Amino acid sequence: MKLYPDDVLRIAEQQGRQPPCQACAPLACAGWDSFPGTRSDAGLMRVGGLWAPGEDEPTLEEHHPAGTHQWSPQAPIALAYHPANRCEVWQCRACGHPFLRYTEYGGYYEDACIRDLNPDLLVV
Repeated sequence: MKLYPDDVLRIAEQQGRQPPCQACAPLACAGWDSFPGTRSDAGLMRVGGLWAPGEDEPTLEEHHPAGTHQWSPQAPIALAYHPANRCEVWQCRACGHPFLRYTEYGGYYEDACIRDLNPDLLVV
């Protein structure tokens, strides 16, 4: 399912303010982090992928007006910028708490990353 920025904002506002439950709390990273290799994602369900109409190839530029960096817990979740523009929204099956996920591709590796969908950091 394609999610527009307004959809992501709605999900974040409705579900992102409640604390994660015991089942998903270990995945609730303030900033981007590697998905724990010792955990299954069976407790999460995919809601959809972020989609911006008219964009053939999402930008690799990042948005850090306050001097943060991609891995900072206080880095904005700027939906028009990398890596949020390549994300999928997932929710905990037990409590509905939302997460962002994307895969970082390196020369010889793939890193599945996850981040709490914090509505206070969202930039639409």
